[in-house]
Amino acid sequence: MGLFEKIKNGLKKTRDAVSRQITLMLHSFTKIDEELFEELEELLVMGDVGVVTAEKICDELRRHIKEKGITDPSLIMDEIQEIVREMISGDEEMHLSTKPSVILVIGVNGVGKTTTIGKLAARFKAEGKSVILGAADTFRAAAIEQLEVWAQRADVPMVKHSEGADPAAVVFDTIAAAKARRADVIICDTAGRLHNKKNLMDELAKINRVISRELPDADREVLLVLDAATGQNAVNQAREFKNAADITGIVLTKLDGTAKGGVVLTIREELKLPVKFIGVGEKIDDLQPFNADEFARALFAKEE
Repeated sequence: MGLFEKIKNGLKKTRDAVSRQITLMLHSFTKIDEELFEELEELLVMGDVGVVTAEKICDELRRHIKEKGITDPSLIMDEIQEIVREMISGDEEMHLSTKPSVILVIGVNGVGKTTTIGKLAARFKAEGKSVILGAADTFRAAAIEQLEVWAQRADVPMVKHSEGADPAAVVFDTIAAAKARRADVIICDTAGRLHNKKNLMDELAKINRVISRELPDADREVLLVLDAATGQNAVNQAREFKNAADITGIVLTKLDGTAKGGVVLTIREELKLPVKFIGVGEKIDDLQPFNADEFARALFAKEE
């Protein structure tokens, strides 16, 4: 199965909930009028696109229709696809040019954070990069154990301390190990305790100080993992974490199991955070780099 087909299949539930409903609605109109725009906006909001983003899509669509002189409602889907592609494009590539580069992974329990780290490690290793993991979520013993399982699956080394240890000390030792092994990529798990934002901010600030001191010139990505199935709650989490951490990108998991993939648009448009990876299945290679063009085409694909 090609990458586009994998993404298209992964977005089937969202496509059924959003674009199929929009297509049916457009077929019921013989002309483009305000009633059409009102129904379109309502369908977008119901598809977890978010009110502000839905309004912007409709405003852009009005502009496209006026500029191109479109009068046939059946031509609107192609315009929506183009608008969405432009809206979600930009900065989706990872910036990992230094040796080593550092990826900090944050997110609340249950979103697929540990699985994401394992899949990222496997992906980079398959690309020929040497990877080392740091178990800096020391708040839960289970987090360390789960990461160890994924390190074994991906066949990459991992640095760990005991439960309750200083996360920054784990990161320090992981960096030392990476230097000794001449690793290409360091991936560190971190605790995501949103109920106590000050602790989270203090912890991340300390970790970042260690990285800046030990690897002052290293490229650094801070990836927030979100569960797509939680819809607008994922957007709220992103908003909270953005206030607590210098996030460089989003990993959106479990897209294949939900109809709420429209949150990608909200995260990109309202929070100005690029999506770097999307999860479209359970297999180790089902974590795919985000591609705005493929996502827009898959979301608004015409059914055969």
